Amino acid sequence: MKGKIALITGASRGLGKNAALKLASKGVDIIATYHSNAAEADALVKHITTAGGKATALQLDVSKAETFAAFGEQVSKALKTTFGRERFDFLVNNAGIGIHASFAETTPAQFDELVKVHLKGPFFLTQTLLPLIVDGGRIVNISSGLARFALPGYAAYATMKGGIEVLTRYLAKELGARGISVNTLAPGAIETDFGGGAVRDNAEINKFVASVTALGRAGQPDDIGGAIASLLSDENGWVNAQRIEASGGMFV
Repeated sequence: MKGKIALITGASRGLGKNAALKLASKGVDIIATYHSNAAEADALVKHITTAGGKATALQLDVSKAETFAAFGEQVSKALKTTFGRERFDFLVNNAGIGIHASFAETTPAQFDELVKVHLKGPFFLTQTLLPLIVDGGRIVNISSGLARFALPGYAAYATMKGGIEVLTRYLAKELGARGISVNTLAPGAIETDFGGGAVRDNAEINKFVASVTALGRAGQPDDIGGAIASLLSDENGWVNAQRIEASGGMFV
């Protein structure tokens, strides 16, 4: 993996940040996107470069597809100036938001926001970046265990993730001629600040997650960053069009 370049959306915090650090530790250079926290993104870049890697951070709001063409130009420029390359190897569509609302109370505004961030965003961002991905590259789309099992309050969110899983298979089919493999990684409940940090900070929720997980605990960011890095490794190059769940065995 050494010398490869990964573009990871939503990499200033949570699972995206952990994936960036895991990949960087294996010699992968990083293009990290952030929504609003430039300081955290800069700290990530500094951490990677101090350790001897190459990295840069670019601002991106994945809910605004109309900005993607300009973002693609930024990526192209960064590839040349920071990495001396014209294309990158790995795309990880990770950026996301959590909206918790029962089906009966979900508003059209909440639904539309989830569509823009979790479905329309990855669809058209990937489309925009395709010319910059090397033949033989890899794409990983982040889904959720909630696309397999159902918990009240996540109907809209899980619907978007179900769409991403279908999109993954279509991308794998259509991009196969270029040797690009596309897979879905579906995390279970992880202790991060996602969705207000409920799994991490609410002892009752954490205990419930542990009780329905075969391995007896909630997930840690390292569990997912490591899974993403593993999926992008040379050893997993023949894995394609698959949904891989990293949940410790929730609701098995």
